[in-house]
Amino acid sequence: MSWFLLFLAGLFEIGWAIGLKYTEGFSKPLPTILTIAAMAASIALLGMALRTLPLGTAYAIWTGIGTVGTVILGIVLFAEPATALRLGCIGLIVAGIAGLKLTA
Repeated sequence: MSWFLLFLAGLFEIGWAIGLKYTEGFSKPLPTILTIAAMAASIALLGMALRTLPLGTAYAIWTGIGTVGTVILGIVLFAEPATALRLGCIGLIVAGIAGLKLTA
């Protein structure tokens, strides 16, 4: 259950990171409210996952999910570059997440 909570926390991290773009400096009320709600949900779920998961592993996986998801959505939603080097780096992050999960 803790791994599932951690995965959800990572998804909410992606949500708030992307949401920051839509708040336009926190000047738009609805995106701002949704972004803050996603931040709170992400932290709360991470906290619940930490009841049983090692701190270093959980934190690294949480940030890794957020990083990979945010980069991918940046490519899809905002036409950010999808160079081979960039995609290779994403692959390294995914490999690190998998390695941490397997060794936890």
